[in-house]
Amino acid sequence: MPQAQRAPARVALLGTGTVGRAVLERLTAWSGSSQGGRLSLVYAANSRHALGGRFGLLPEGVADLLQHEGQPSRLSAVELALQGGHGPRIVVDATASEEVALNHARWLSQGIHVVTACKLGQGTSLERWRAIHAACAEGNTRYGDSATVGAGLPLIRSIRELRAGGDRIHAIAGVLSGSLAWLFNHYDGLRPFSGFVREAREAGYTEPDPRDDLSGEDVRRKIVILARAAGVELEPGDVDVASLVPAELARLAKADVDAALPSLDQPLRDRFADAYKNGGKLRFIARLEHGKARVGLESLPADHPLAGGAGTDNRVAIWSDRYSRQPLVIQGPGAGAEVTAAGLLDDVLRICG
Repeated sequence: MPQAQRAPARVALLGTGTVGRAVLERLTAWSGSSQGGRLSLVYAANSRHALGGRFGLLPEGVADLLQHEGQPSRLSAVELALQGGHGPRIVVDATASEEVALNHARWLSQGIHVVTACKLGQGTSLERWRAIHAACAEGNTRYGDSATVGAGLPLIRSIRELRAGGDRIHAIAGVLSGSLAWLFNHYDGLRPFSGFVREAREAGYTEPDPRDDLSGEDVRRKIVILARAAGVELEPGDVDVASLVPAELARLAKADVDAALPSLDQPLRDRFADAYKNGGKLRFIARLEHGKARVGLESLPADHPLAGGAGTDNRVAIWSDRYSRQPLVIQGPGAGAEVTAAGLLDDVLRICG
């Protein structure tokens, strides 16, 4: 007998910036497809405006409409917008908002699944991380976090599946920042490093304030997420981070940063020269070994598993019982709106079943 058709999931999209727009474009492309038929976008919001539609919104044009139209955006409206229907209720968090992340556990406990690319849920305090897991159990819900590390590469999922199969994770090491990957794939030790930083910023690879990338704080959160997936419950403060930002540059106001970027040039030139002399390549690496984690710039042998890659590629090596001599290496684009949006919607479809 034919299987009864499932009711579509009711989806609320929070954030219509670069990643949120890519989600909407993907939903638009799915119109009339089997994937599109499994989802109904009933709410979309940016930081100022929100649009809701009990019987669904057409994703095409939503981001542009929200620039000027809609009701005031309120997180308290999300639950109401998702009411009705018989399918799963799902919040897709495409923001980088602390306020939104603080609501993840509440939604999960109320039976609303959460899918996110934001690292502020899983990558901050253990207290928040434990609250999210407890809320999933309470609400019988799932937390889709594939896009929080590696922009949707199968990193977290692979670690969890290895452990579910009885494997033990011994170590993880990787290039986890698309912006820092780009910088050290291009830096040649001849031209000033500050010039590469400006080029990366103009191309949109770094944050508007490149110190956010160069400090290693983003990578700290990512290795914390991977460590917890591997069964090591670290606090962010447990990670030893060697920032690339000199103390004098860290103290400056954002408006003064660009003029001071040349303070990076000599230290990075010296690091490059030392690596080059020994046949090595500079890579910004996060490591989890023996229950401890560290983040910083390393000189790797040219044939090291993490020394390859191109562009903004993330490259991660996982050592375990079954991958003890030669690590499992996962590589691919670690930044970009399209791949992040795909990772988010992959998690949504997994929740739909």
